[in-house]
Formats: sequence, structure tokens, C-alpha cells
Amino acid sequence: MTILNRFVVSLLMVLNSETFSMSINELHLANNVDSTKIIYLVSHGWHAGIVLNQADIPDTVWRESQDFPNAKYLEIGWGDKDYYQTPNPHLGIAIKAILWPTPSVLHIVGFNKAVTSYFPSSEIIEVRLSNEGFERMIRYIAASHYQDPDGISKPIAKGLYGNSQFYLSGETYHLFKTCNAWTAEALLTAGCPIRPAFTITVEGLMSQIRSFGAVIQKQAKGPERLDLSLFE
Repeated sequence: MTILNRFVVSLLMVLNSETFSMSINELHLANNVDSTKIIYLVSHGWHAGIVLNQADIPDTVWRESQDFPNAKYLEIGWGDKDYYQTPNPHLGIAIKAILWPTPSVLHIVGFNKAVTSYFPSSEIIEVRLSNEGFERMIRYIAASHYQDPDGISKPIAKGLYGNSQFYLSGETYHLFKTCNAWTAEALLTAGCPIRPAFTITVEGLMSQIRSFGAVIQKQAKGPERLDLSLFE
């Protein structure tokens, strides 16, 4: 497939997601306390992670979540395979990820501290979902894993911080499917009123989430990327 063809296909995918968003927006946002599942969006300056309560995840829907049996919370991120796994990526890796479709990975972190304590310098937004919306999002995350012929997805490398692992994803990273767009698609699948086409940057993502979520911690001044020394 030529670069032009890839561009056209990617553009059509974006347009389709925008049409889809208009059909399910707010259908799965929680409207009463009894059916609420709380998730958190954590900004790391260049991308945002989704934090879930492990106890809320159905056992049969996302098997990889069971790789962290002692964790109260799981943080999930997705991105370019080479860029994401490099603690201090150089410009060349970033350019390659944007200009050419590349393999991708999921980054999953298990932890037990309060979310604000584990990420003390990050902007954190709380979002409430209905049970149905939450399960749709979990299925979206589970489907992002690459599975071998036996239907198994195994860790491929230790993660960047804490109790974390990288998993190979079956999706492709490109200009119209960035790490922030992937996160936006997860929220869209849950029924949140978000437009993935406007989430190329983390601020484009977080600014939309602020409109339907509650900011529980503001971003501290400092480096744009997550300070990995906080987890040593």
C-alpha cells in the first residue's frame, strides 16, 4: 500500500469515528450513583494514561489484567513500539512514528497507592461511566492486544516504571492514530462525548475530557515527560 493510500484510509477511519461518536455520545455516561464506575485520566505531558480499579474489571473480558493480581489499580497506555519503550527517545524515533505506520504496544502498570499519590505531578481527571459503558471500554482495551495463534498475549518487556509490563498490540500507530487518539477512542467507545480527530496532542485530549469529567489534581510545573525517577 502506498503512502497516499495509507493516508486516505487513515483519513476515512477518522471520519468514520467522528460519525460514530455522534451516534453513541453520552449513551453510557453514568446517570445515577448505583451504576457508576469511576476511571481516571492521567496526563504525562505527551500522552495520557487510563487508570481503572482492578476490582471493577470483569475476569472473563480482559485476561491480561490478571497479570497484576496484587494491584488495586491498573494504568493503561498505548503507543508506538519503539518510541514508547525508549525512556529518553530522540527526534528520529518520533519522526518515524508520525510519518510512517509502525507497530504499537500497550503499557500496563499495577499499583496500590491513591491515584493522586502515585502520580503527584500529573493532571488527573475523574470520569464516571455506566456499567455498560465501562465494559465496552474494557473490551476495547482487550481487543488492542496482539494474540498468538493460541489466543494468548504475553508481556514482551518490563515497563517504564513501577510494576509494569509492555504487551504487543495488534494495532498500527500513525499520524491519525496517535497515543492520545487511542485513548480518546477508548472513551468514545464508553460513550463519552469526545472527538478523537482533535486529540493529536495530550492537551487536545485533556481539554475535551475536562468538559465531562472532574479535575481532581492539576498539572504541576516541570518537565513535559513523566519524571521516571519518582518511581525508583
